[in-house]
This record gives sequence, structure tokens and C-alpha cells, in this order.
Amino acid sequence: MKKTDQPKYSRILLKLSGEALGGAGGTGIDAQSVQSMAEQIREVRELGVQMVIVIGGGNIFRGLAGSEKGIERATGDYMGMLATVINSLALQDALEKLGVATRVQTAITMTQIAEPFIRRRAVRHLEKGRVVIFGAGTGNPYFSTDTAAALRANEMGAEAILKATKVDGIYDSDPKKNPNAKRFERISYLEALQRQLAVMDSTAFSLCMDNKMPIIVFDLFKPHNLKQVVMGEAVGTLVTS
Repeated sequence: MKKTDQPKYSRILLKLSGEALGGAGGTGIDAQSVQSMAEQIREVRELGVQMVIVIGGGNIFRGLAGSEKGIERATGDYMGMLATVINSLALQDALEKLGVATRVQTAITMTQIAEPFIRRRAVRHLEKGRVVIFGAGTGNPYFSTDTAAALRANEMGAEAILKATKVDGIYDSDPKKNPNAKRFERISYLEALQRQLAVMDSTAFSLCMDNKMPIIVFDLFKPHNLKQVVMGEAVGTLVTS
């Protein structure tokens, strides 16, 4: 193999939104969308890249939205964490059907269906070639799954966070509303903050900036995009120092 045929990253964290599992409607669990995700993940795993995944729960329940309807905020956030576990199990099932060895670890203990989050055990799973899915966020209310992704990426020694979205990167304005919106190929943490670009929530973004964790925002719904990102091709937007 040529050097250029080697993946750019050896260990990554993939951040998936719950809405991505919900398909076009963004709610519930769409079997075709989950299958498509699993196939892209297998494609990258076959390159020898170690992968950890954090999934949101917005397709089932979002704590902040629940609190706006009268549910106590902490309770709503715990409900959202449980939604991420449902999504984690759905993705695990799809991956295992494709022959990809997978483990789910949760920040809230539920030993009948998943392992508790133990960093050393998770690292060992990666070394054995398994994909590790982290459910239940950080296990704490008032923290988003973006923050969970930033935290786990740093704990696991990932080289980058790959944030999967429905658009092909970060724009200076909403590309759906503004046809002249400019896409950034690369942007610094500071410029993203100054421009108030919604890359991640402020807690998650600060954690990445403080620890110099690169973030790549890309469109997961374009076939083979995940593999192209891992191979170092110019896909999406790179946020870095």
C-alpha cells in the first residue's frame, strides 16, 4: 500500500445526532437510516480505524424541549439520556448484523443491557477491534451529548471528533435560507466563536478548544463520506487551532 492509501486517523470519535437515526422526519428510528450509518461505520472499521461513537436522543426525547412543556429540567435530561441508550442499542444491532463487533457502554448503570462506562475497558475493546458506543451522555443533567462527545474524545485519546450532520460543513449563514452562504473548509476555534457559528454548544466547544481537539463537521448522508473524512480528503469543515 502507498502511504496515501493509509487512513489519516487511527482513532476517532463519531458524534451522531438522534435526528439522523430518525430519517427524513427526524423522529423515531428509521431502519434504513440506521442501516446506512452502520454500513459507513463498517467501511471505516475495515480500514483498521478504531472508533468510538456518541449518539444523541433528539429523535425520541429532548430534555430541554421537555422542560419547556413543564417537565422538571433534570428529569427531562435523564429521560433524554435514556433515549440515547435506545438509539445506541439500535445502532449496535445494525452493526452486529453486518459482522462488526460492538459494545455499548452507558454513563448510567444498566447492566442488563450494557456495560457501565469504564475508560480502561473501553480502550481494551478498541484494541480488540470492537466499536464502542457511549450512551446516556455524561450521566449528568444540564450537559448535552455534544459535551459527552468532547469529554469522551479526550478521555479515549481520539485524534478528532467527526460531527455528522445533514449539511456538508459549516457555513457563514444558513445555506437552506441563503443560496449565497459561504462554506468554510477550515476555521479556527476563535473565529467560530466570534462569528457565533453553532458548531457545538459552548461547554462542548470550550472543552475541545482547551484540549486542542479537532472537530470535523461533515454530511453523513452522502455515501462514503465518513471514509473520505477518515482518509484525510477535503470533506466538510475542519475546526482547529
